Amino acid sequence: MKKPWLFLLLFLGIKVILQLLAIDPVYELQRDEFLHLDLGKHPDWGFLTVPPLTGLISKVILLLGGSVFWVKLFPVLFGLLLLYLVWKTVDILNGGTMAKVLALSGVTFSVLVRINTLYQPNSLDFLLWTLVFYFLVHYMLTRQPRWIYFTGLSLAIGFLNKYNICFLMAGLLPALLISGERKLFFSKHLYLAGGLALFLVSPNLVWQFNNGFPVWHHLQELASTQLVHVNRFDFLKEQLLFFIASLPVILAAMVSFFIYPPFRKFSVFFWGFVFTLALFVFLRAKSYYAIGLYPAMIAFGSVYLEKLFSLGWKRWLMIMAIMLPPLFFIPLFRYIHPVMTPEEIIQHKPLFDRIGLTRWEDGKLHAIPQDFADMLGWKELAHLVDSAFQMSDDKERTIVHCDNYGQAGAVNFYSVLKEVKAYSMNADYINWYPLDQFEIKNAILVKDVWDEDVNREREKPFFEEVRYIGEIKNPFAREKGTRVFLLRNARVPVNEILRQEIKVRKQKQRLM
Repeated sequence: MKKPWLFLLLFLGIKVILQLLAIDPVYELQRDEFLHLDLGKHPDWGFLTVPPLTGLISKVILLLGGSVFWVKLFPVLFGLLLLYLVWKTVDILNGGTMAKVLALSGVTFSVLVRINTLYQPNSLDFLLWTLVFYFLVHYMLTRQPRWIYFTGLSLAIGFLNKYNICFLMAGLLPALLISGERKLFFSKHLYLAGGLALFLVSPNLVWQFNNGFPVWHHLQELASTQLVHVNRFDFLKEQLLFFIASLPVILAAMVSFFIYPPFRKFSVFFWGFVFTLALFVFLRAKSYYAIGLYPAMIAFGSVYLEKLFSLGWKRWLMIMAIMLPPLFFIPLFRYIHPVMTPEEIIQHKPLFDRIGLTRWEDGKLHAIPQDFADMLGWKELAHLVDSAFQMSDDKERTIVHCDNYGQAGAVNFYSVLKEVKAYSMNADYINWYPLDQFEIKNAILVKDVWDEDVNREREKPFFEEVRYIGEIKNPFAREKGTRVFLLRNARVPVNEILRQEIKVRKQKQRLM
C-alpha cells in the first residue's frame, strides 16, 4: 500500500472511539484518580504513594480546568502514543504494512483500553517500558551511543513516574549479561547514561531520604494488605488474558529470537522478558504490573509472522491473525469495562464471578468488580459534606477530616463549595493539614462503615455538639455506609491533637 500511515490513523481513531465507549455515565472517577489529581495542588519532588511526575501532570490538568475531560485525556493520550511507538518499532524492524496492522490490532484490542480509562501512572508506565525497548532496538541495529542515552533518559522518566520500571531494569541487567550484549558493560556510554539517569532521579531520592524513605512503608503496606492475596498461578493465568488474541504473535516473537537470523541479535529481550516476569512471580506482584512487557513483543512477533506468511495463500493466515484481536475483544468489551450499569452486572453475575472479575483485593467475591465499586457513591458523599458545611456557623474555621484518601479526594473534586477542602491521615493527605493557618472550631467527620463508634462517643467530650448528617446509600458503592458527622464548637485545641496524631502516624511509618 502506498500510504500505510492511513492504517495508523485508522487505529488511532478506533482507539479514541473505544475509550469514549469504555465508561458508562453512571460511573464517577475512581478513588485513585482523586488522589493523583490532588497531588497537583501540592507539587513536590516526591509523595508517599507515587513519584513526582504524576503531581506535575496533575498540575497541568488543573491549569487546564481540572474537569473529567482533562483527567481522562492524558491516559488516552499515552495510549495513543503507545500505538504510534509500536508502529515505529515494527518499522525499524523492517516490518511491512501487514506487520504494522497486525501489531496495532493486537495492542488496540487489548487490556490497554481498560488501563487507559483511568488516570493513574500505569498508562505512562507502559508507554515508557515500550520506549525503552524501542531505543534498545535502535542501539542494537546502529550501535550509535545516543540510543543508550535515550534509554537512560526513558528509564529515569519512568522512575519518576512509577517505581515499577525498576523491575524492568532488574530483568534487563542479567539478560544483558548472558546475551551477546554483555560487551555493553565495557562501554563508557552505559555508565555515562546511568549517571545521567541517576542525576535526573536524584531529587526524588533526596526527598525519599529526607522523609525516611516512605516508599518502603508503602510497599510493606501493599504487601501486607493486597499482595498477600495474590496467587502466583493466578498471576501467570492472567498474563494469558491481557493479550489473549495475540498469544500466537507473542509466542512467535519468543521463537523468532532463536530461529529467525535477523532477530537473534535481540535475544536479550527474550531473557529480559523471562527474568522480569520471574521476578514479579517471586514477589507476588499484581498481574497488571507486567503489561509493559507485551507491546514490544507483539511488534517483534508481527514482523516475524509477516515474513512467514507474506506470500500466496499464507497471506490469509496474516489476515486471520489481524482479525483475531477484535473478534475476541468485542464480545468481552462490555464485561471487562464499566460499560454496564451495576444493575445490569447483577443480571450477568455468574459470568463475572466465573472469570474472577468480582474478586476484590480481599480475595472475596462481591456484587460488582472492585474498580467499578470504587467509581460509585462519591458525588453522594460530597453532597453530604456540603450539607454539613452549610450548617457550620464558622466556615472559615471548619475542617473536613476523612478516614481514607478516596473520601478526601472525592470531596475535593465533587464539592460545589469552593471553601470545602478535605484531608485525611491516609496517603499524602497527612502532609497537607492547614494546622498553621487557623484554629479549628468545627469539624466534618467522614467515617468508614467498619468504624463501630456509630454515635461518635469518642468525639463527644471534645465538641459541644455531634450531629449525624447522613451516609452513602448506593448499594454498589465500595463506600456504602460511610457516615458523615458535623462536630461543632470544639472544647479542646483540635490543632494540637491533630499534630500529635500526625506525628505518631509518621513515626510509626518510619519504624515499619
